[in-house]
Amino acid sequence: MTGPVAGGAWRPPEEGLGAAAGNGVLPLGERVARWREVLPATLPPADDLLVALDIDGTLLTHDGELSPAVAAAVAALRDAGAHVVLSTGRSVQGVTPVAARLGLTQGWAVCSNGAVCIRLDPELDGGHVISDVVTFDPGPTLRLLREELPSGLIAVEDLGRGFKVSAPFPMGELTGEVQVVDFEELVAAPATRVTLRAPELSSQDFHELVERVGLHGVGYAVGWTAWLDISPDGVNKASALEMLRGRLDVPAEATVALGDGSNDLEMLAWAAHGVAMGGSAQAVQSAADAVTDDVAHDGAAVVLRALLDR
Repeated sequence: MTGPVAGGAWRPPEEGLGAAAGNGVLPLGERVARWREVLPATLPPADDLLVALDIDGTLLTHDGELSPAVAAAVAALRDAGAHVVLSTGRSVQGVTPVAARLGLTQGWAVCSNGAVCIRLDPELDGGHVISDVVTFDPGPTLRLLREELPSGLIAVEDLGRGFKVSAPFPMGELTGEVQVVDFEELVAAPATRVTLRAPELSSQDFHELVERVGLHGVGYAVGWTAWLDISPDGVNKASALEMLRGRLDVPAEATVALGDGSNDLEMLAWAAHGVAMGGSAQAVQSAADAVTDDVAHDGAAVVLRALLDR
């Protein structure tokens, strides 16, 4: 792969670097037309697709804003008959409000980095049901991390309710009911996801922490802030999406994924057409087949519209 240009398509570095300065300036329609040129010829029509979408940094800005262009593109793809699947590190209670904002009231969503899947249906109580759950024993990992970083904030997902935490997290970072408990209660039961947060550290500090400690028997991803998510071993967005792909009888060549974070690496590699958001880390871009504009310039809308307008 080489460098990205406005509108998404990969070009040689000497062309891409010059065009990148105008990223997001071209009208949406022109950027969609450019992107259409790099879609794989093997992708079927929109109504046969499974399209997996990360939320934060992909559909929503990191301030939680949803642009009209992205919302409209998601709605158009849904209306065309595609399986539009939100695929996120967010917990169930963090996903369902976003699904509602996007008008995704039926179908499936991947939560907690693949450890939890839900089925959306407006006729169900609360509009959804938890369909699949994978757990692990958080005790060994949390004891290691607490020794290495005793000041770190720990959150253990309390499935369907919220989180149990070692101490309060920064305002707005956790959704649902948040309950402060002692450490032994945090490690007492199997968990779907565990988060270690240290606001004073950088993402690089967390990568170094993981290397020092050596995490075994679990999966993990470092967030764009100083945020470490820990999950069951072998469980990630891709593993959950592959399960749903089989359940929905969607061919492997009919899969598309968009994401921007380290927890999207497996998902981008899994998809027949994996798309990284502009501005994402080089490791994320390298895992993808192409790179679109960043979230501030409606990069997701460009790709979704191109899937429709072929």
